[in-house]
Amino acid sequence: MIRVGIYGYGNLGRGVESAIRQNKDMTLTAVFTRRSPESVKIRTQGVAVCHADDIVSYKDKIDVLILCGGSATDLPVQTPEMAKYFNVIDSFDTHARIPEHFKNVNKSAKESGKVAIISVGWDPGMFSLMRAYGMAVLPDGKDYTFWGKGVSQGHSDAIRRVDGVLDGKQYTIPVERALNAVRSGANPELSVREKHVRECFVVAKEGADKAKIEKEIKEMKNYFADYDTTVHFISKEELDRDHSGIPHGGFVIRTGKTGLNGENKHVIEYSLKLDSNPEFTSSVLVAYARAAVRLSSEGVSGCKTVLDIPPSYLTEASAEELYKTLL
Repeated sequence: MIRVGIYGYGNLGRGVESAIRQNKDMTLTAVFTRRSPESVKIRTQGVAVCHADDIVSYKDKIDVLILCGGSATDLPVQTPEMAKYFNVIDSFDTHARIPEHFKNVNKSAKESGKVAIISVGWDPGMFSLMRAYGMAVLPDGKDYTFWGKGVSQGHSDAIRRVDGVLDGKQYTIPVERALNAVRSGANPELSVREKHVRECFVVAKEGADKAKIEKEIKEMKNYFADYDTTVHFISKEELDRDHSGIPHGGFVIRTGKTGLNGENKHVIEYSLKLDSNPEFTSSVLVAYARAAVRLSSEGVSGCKTVLDIPPSYLTEASAEELYKTLL
């Protein structure tokens, strides 16, 4: 039985707890929080809820720790620190900073002899795999990734961290004209601005400078600066009423040519339509937690990504079962 710990208990942590219950070879051992442990309600009875300061005392009681930190600024600190003591999984999703994050986590995990799998989820994650498969199968081709329409947890969190913001949600929306051009096999050259728009719904604190908030959001590097972004200021009641869900999804499309003269066109498309972004991400995290434990049992150490993990390591089914049922 794989003993799993959760660090953080927001939407993602609750999703991980639910996903663990669906896997017969896993058990939730402990939950760690920066908040008061008494404030965290665990649906699974008998699970220890501890303050994060006590986490190291569990290093021999947990096989893998899933980091469900609150933001992109948490994981660059948490993951290398926790990799000193545990096999760890994180969902770090700032694409531009993944190489830097990998380097820092790899150093820590190599020194401790642990396995760390970073940037796990659906993008980066499942979409990364689809891009890799498409590139391998159609080398004479182009990749296109479209996200949405849906709520981006990372971008929504970035909005909420802007001074003067009480709450907010951000929707990523594909530009239909660009999506249709790609599906046609036309291989258009598209800038990030031509592929998506971003729509923000923001609840400002009383007396906050809304013009300043809007400017800071639209100019935010790695989040909004390269996109056409609309900011709507609404009440907390409107946000709770009209934007309480966390849906998301998207498409990875690879277009390519084969034949001596490139006469045959092909389109590979992989899509996701998710009612709950954090719950689906949680399910991916839990699958890779199993892979981390298997790698660790084989003496592997260091940092890995989804591109480095054999698919057979993700499921509790044996290799023989997989050969029989999936091939």
